[in-house]
Amino acid sequence: MRWKYREGRAKVLLLTGLSVSALLTFLSPEAELIQKVYGQFLTTAAFCMDAFAYGEKTVTVEGKMMDIVAKQLPLYSYSISYFGDGMMNQYYKEYVEILMQEAKEGTGGEMAEGLPGRQGESFGQEGAQDGVSTDRKGDEPGEEDETREAGDPEEETETENSDKEEEIRLNEEESAFVVTDAGRPDVDLEGYKELIHSEKVQSISVEDYREFEALVGKFYTVDASTYTTAEELNIEKLVSADMKIEKTEAGPQILIYHTHAHEGYADSVAGDPSTGVVGAGEQLAEILRNEYGYQVLHHTEQYDGNRDYAYSCALPALEQILTENPTIQVVIDLHRDSVAADKRLVTQTGGRPTARFMFFNGLSRVREVGEIGYLPNENLQGNLAFSFQMQKVCEEYYPGITRKIYLKGYRYNMHLKPRTLLIELGAQNNTFAEALNACGPLARALHLVLEGE
Repeated sequence: MRWKYREGRAKVLLLTGLSVSALLTFLSPEAELIQKVYGQFLTTAAFCMDAFAYGEKTVTVEGKMMDIVAKQLPLYSYSISYFGDGMMNQYYKEYVEILMQEAKEGTGGEMAEGLPGRQGESFGQEGAQDGVSTDRKGDEPGEEDETREAGDPEEETETENSDKEEEIRLNEEESAFVVTDAGRPDVDLEGYKELIHSEKVQSISVEDYREFEALVGKFYTVDASTYTTAEELNIEKLVSADMKIEKTEAGPQILIYHTHAHEGYADSVAGDPSTGVVGAGEQLAEILRNEYGYQVLHHTEQYDGNRDYAYSCALPALEQILTENPTIQVVIDLHRDSVAADKRLVTQTGGRPTARFMFFNGLSRVREVGEIGYLPNENLQGNLAFSFQMQKVCEEYYPGITRKIYLKGYRYNMHLKPRTLLIELGAQNNTFAEALNACGPLARALHLVLEGE
């Protein structure tokens, strides 16, 4: 929508606010003054701006979000609304998108508590089973609270190996990929070959999950911030969607990238991305290339120098990559999750300890607001079908290797292609070797789905 301002009323409100603030300086001690002006008066002023200055006659999504912003940051919301339509459209939209998309990372503090859907029941919660906090990174993929605090490998600054010589090699798109031989975890890069030729263990019958409650209860965890419907999660629609791709055209068919490239594992070497989630992404890319003949572009740029803006920073680069490589049909954002310290996401696959992984979907929808109009995802149904077909194949060939598909309220840049996956590969207390072991089954499942299994 486009905000309509009534400049006269805005100026009257501003002048009134300044007058009242000046009066309060003579009547209140300093601490009380700050509380009254910032916490009370300007909150009311911001609300008045929403109700009067914009001239809205009905409650809108934007209006509700404005109220939420106003309650927590009244001075910010009031001041930007004064300066005119262009500034409001630019900064308000940017701020609200960050608020909605990335409060999940734990950086919003009390601000996040004001978001719609923070309270309320969720359908199919498995937080207690997985040992995670479903109030996780508020918006970031994974069903846990990805509050990257002390103890996470990527948060470390210096280690005894940090000054050793590094080798820089380039991946296929000539992005820097750092390799540090000294101190790297001892891993078997060929071990996946034992895990990609197993027979199907079980078959999942569509008939068993025609009922919405049965389908969601078996395959999904729905975050408290959002909701889904029987029409959206219809097993016939999910399994019948055509996910097959052609490999005949010259150019990459699959893009792998990392919104949070700094994520590492329990034994990752600080400063060496080849021992963290980026290294796992390279392993996945190599298996898809060597075993299944796909052309894979592994984009290793880092966008999480400031995690608050990671998704926003990554989007322009992704759009450029897809424009320059129109043959790309599959997009994978590979992450590493965070879980409770005493929880280990590991299973035995072919006798090897293997990190469990989780598919994640953003619905662009929150409970109290509904559809998030400025975060549209025209490929949502394709995304949901893709993750479900991946989940189904993994359960049939590698039972227990996946966690339930996690549904959350925002978008996570999953709108770019109908075949988009956001994957949480293991967690902070998995070893790098366990993550690499998971890449074989993951690559095989992807191949089976893309071949129309």
